[in-house]
Parts: sequence; C-alpha cells; structure tokens
Amino acid sequence: MNSSRSLRIVFDTNIVVSALVFPHGSVSALRAAWRSRSVVPLVSTHTLRELVRVFSYPKFRLDGTEQLELLSDYVPYAEVIDVPEAVDAPACRDRNDQPFIELAVHAQADAIVTGDTDIHDLSTRLPCPVWTPDEFSARHNS
Repeated sequence: MNSSRSLRIVFDTNIVVSALVFPHGSVSALRAAWRSRSVVPLVSTHTLRELVRVFSYPKFRLDGTEQLELLSDYVPYAEVIDVPEAVDAPACRDRNDQPFIELAVHAQADAIVTGDTDIHDLSTRLPCPVWTPDEFSARHNS
C-alpha cells in the first residue's frame, strides 16, 4: 500500500491469535504489518478481554508468562479506543462479534479483517470494508 498513513484495522480475535501463536502460519504477514507500523490495530477493553480469554484456552498450552509475551507483541502497536455503551452499529447474529463491529464503527476503522462469516455478512451495512486475511494481504502489499 502506497499511503503515507497507517491503516487503522480491527482484527478479530482469531486472526490476532493465529498471527501471534503461529508466527510462520498463513496470517504471519499481519504481525509484520503492525510491527512495521503500516497498520495500527484498533482495540477496545472488550476486544482485549476476549484476546486474553482465548489465550488461556488449554489447546494453546500457554502459561501466564507466554501469554504476556504474546500480548506485548501486539498491544504496544495498537490504538486503544474507548467505545461508548451505545454505538449506532448494525447488529451481528453472533453477539460475541458485536464489540468488533462497534469498535470499527465508532473508531471509523479503515477495515475489519476477519474470517468470521457473521461479520462478513454485515459488510454491506458497515461504513468500512470487511476483508479476509488474504484480501488484506493483497491490498496491503499492492
């Protein structure tokens, strides 16, 4: 992307977890994008709480120190947005996805990056595009 301004992106939890826990996986380029500051992840209290909760899943086998190390490779690059209680945003079928929608709308995000079909189904009703990780990579690397 040839813009001098960093893209302000809402990444869903699964995308962030994949980028952090699997550093050589299919979405590892996202981690490089926020590290280079060409992308600024947008986060809120709700989305960070969700990320911490997912890091504690037994399947990841991450102890407290490992969880903190992963968070320290994400949070310092992020812009923390204080999302008010009432945001005029479309309702998502999956209520767990609603904080990501509200964050994107309130923060006027440049895009949401997700593999979640419930969020993708709202794309025509959102003020920003909803991209898969592959779509993000294609746009970011052009």
